This record gives sequence, C-alpha cells and structure tokens, in this order.
Amino acid sequence: MRKHHSKNERIKRHYLAYLVEAKRMSEKTTDQVAAAIATFEASSGYKDFALFRIEQARKFKRDMADHVNPETGKPLAKATMRSRLNHVKAFFQWLSREPGYKSKIRYSDADYFNLSANDTRVATAKREQPAPNAEQIRHVLKSMNAQTDIRKRDRALIAFAFLTGIRDDALASLAIKHVDLARRQVFQDARDVRTKNRKTILSVFFPVGEDVETIVHDWIRFLQTERFYGPDDPLFPSTEVGLTDADVFGALGLSRTFWKNAGPIRKVFRRAFEGADLPYFNPHSFRKTLAQIGERVCRTPEEFKAWSQNLGHENVLTTFTSYGEVRSDRQAEILSNFCSMSGQQKVSDEAPDPATVDRVLQHLSKQHGR
Repeated sequence: MRKHHSKNERIKRHYLAYLVEAKRMSEKTTDQVAAAIATFEASSGYKDFALFRIEQARKFKRDMADHVNPETGKPLAKATMRSRLNHVKAFFQWLSREPGYKSKIRYSDADYFNLSANDTRVATAKREQPAPNAEQIRHVLKSMNAQTDIRKRDRALIAFAFLTGIRDDALASLAIKHVDLARRQVFQDARDVRTKNRKTILSVFFPVGEDVETIVHDWIRFLQTERFYGPDDPLFPSTEVGLTDADVFGALGLSRTFWKNAGPIRKVFRRAFEGADLPYFNPHSFRKTLAQIGERVCRTPEEFKAWSQNLGHENVLTTFTSYGEVRSDRQAEILSNFCSMSGQQKVSDEAPDPATVDRVLQHLSKQHGR
C-alpha cells in the first residue's frame, strides 16, 4: 500500500520551510502541521495534492469523526479535530497560490475543511481548568522524601515552579546563573532559556512563603557546595542513567546535562501529586494558582499589573482572561456569602463611585492597548 507521494513530499518541505522562515513558527508547531497533513494524505490515499477534490475534505472529516483512540477507546476530541482541520485548511489555502497548483485548487475549496458550527462551538468552549491551591502544593512538598539527590531535585523543582510560575520548558532549560538569590530574581534569558515565543523575562519570586523559598535556597547551595556545579550548569539536571549495582539500567544520580524537553518535569509532578494522594496537576496549572492568589492579595490595578508582569504577561487582561476565572466552587461560595450577610442584608444596587470605576477602566484600557 502506498505510503507517500514524492511530489507531495517536495511541496510539503517547501510549505514547512515557509512556516518556519516566513511565518516564524516554532518547531513544535510545524511538527503538528506536518502530522495533520500526513493524516489527510493517508485519508486521501496519498493522491497528488494537485488532484484535490472537495470530497476528499468531506471524507477526511468523516474519518476523524470515526477514529477511536486505541488506548482510551474514545473518539477524537472536537478541539483536536478542529486543530488538524485548520492546519490542513491553511495548507491548501497556501497551495492555491503556488505555481502548478493555483490553476487546479481554488482558495474557497479549503473552506470544506471547516467543522460544522455546532462542532466548532463544542471545540472552542472554554472549560474550567483545575489548579491546586497553596495548601495542596505545600502538602505535596511536605510529603516528598528528599533523601537522595534526585528526590531533592524533584522537591526543589516543584517549590521553584510555585515560587516563580515559570513554564515547564523554561524550567528544563534554566541554568544556575539565571537565578539571583540575593535579589530574589530569575532572569529568563531567551538566548539560553526556552521561554514562550522566545521572550526574555525578568521576574521576582512570588510571596508564597519563606518555607517554599528555603527549599530553593537549600537546593542551589547543595548544587554549588556539595556537587560543585557552576553557573552554566543546569538548575534542574537530568537524571543520569546507567548500569546499577544490580547490573540493570536505572537511575544513578544527577547528570550535568539539561533536560531536552519538559516531559520528565511533568512526570515529576505526576509522581509527587499521586504520592501525596492528590489528583495530578501539571506544571502549567501553578500559573493559574498564582493568578488566583494575585486576585486576592492585590489591592490596586498597579499591583495586579506588577503581578501579571511577573508571570511574563505584557497585557494584564491576559492574566484576567486566561488564568483569572473564578473557580466554580469559589463562585458558589461568594454568592452564598452574599446571602449570609448580617441581617440577610441585600446587596446594594447603588452605583459605585464613578471616579473609581473610571480610573480602573482607563487603566485596563491603557494596558489592553499596548
């Protein structure tokens, strides 16, 4: 059975190079695009893209709707279907302008890769993303055994994520030199650190507690004074694997190399939370935890703007809209509190001070316009 088409392979390489060099897409994104196009090719029987017909788009959608994940036994999520369809749609829109294809593919043909309106609403619906509270994170840290180098690293990793809110891929690429304990700062230098959109970020430790900060201090001192790590060595070294005393491959200790990706970090989080008899929360959920703490402790728009910047957000509304929604249980608690006010006092329907409202709206509009 045919598994590729040489002409298709050439134009795909051209398109992926265009995405990287002209559209400045990341390697991770282009890998997803390539996988989506390959899935479409399999659905079409690896026919020449120049022979595209709208029925191929219809069949592709039917194939995805019928696909069942062999591991979970569940069909593809609507969001996954929409993402793949959009990647293939963009590819055919690009093809419709390319020599050798523009006379055979109409730009509007790519619209047949759209999901139905109902499925699109399902795919784009915003759902509550769980996040741990501060007490749960502290419980995890207290339950972690730090008797070995690897376990010390794992506990410090979770403490550092709580202290800084740094994304997992950046955590995997941080060096000791990027942390200034005296100033309580982290310099995510995009030349070395894999930050989102390769943005350089200077942040300060969040005020989440001296106990959390002490774990990080102790870890860095341990690396420097007992394992003699230097400034350019990884803050969270990967695990060295080799033959153990039992003549089997296993963990030997810490290496002096960086993790290649964030996969091992997520495994550390999973083991830690499950070991503490809590549901798994991924590293990114800590950013939502910190955003929710900021909503409670910040008293002015300026303070929340500083909190937002510390998460690496240029726009304060990103923190509000992406991380700041009120949890459903907290929503119920707030509304219940209104009913239990002294004397069953009703919420006042008097308008708030117009000057105060105007100042807040002006500040948020100004930040949104940046």
